[in-house]
Amino acid sequence: MNILLCCAGGMSTSLLVKKMQEAAVQMGIESKIWAIGEAQVVDNIQNADVLLLGPQIRFKLNDLKKMGKEQHIPVEVISMIDYGRINGKAVLEYAMKLIELQKES
Repeated sequence: MNILLCCAGGMSTSLLVKKMQEAAVQMGIESKIWAIGEAQVVDNIQNADVLLLGPQIRFKLNDLKKMGKEQHIPVEVISMIDYGRINGKAVLEYAMKLIELQKES
């Protein structure tokens, strides 16, 4: 499972990535989770199974959903509550749910 997180500069999501990686290990899930700034999406999206946006760039959702559709991956915004609390487990579970729903469609 390849989970790509995107925020304004790629820095504010780094702690969330760490917490998500820890949750994945605890849950026995093999994954690659990484964060980038919005300018790097084009170079990274083809390696992802899901793209999650930080709440601060939710205004980019429609544009990035189009890009995700071309790559056949879901693109959604991370819950502001989970993002603010750095709830890696909740965000990981959300990403897994989106990937599963994509496979079913």
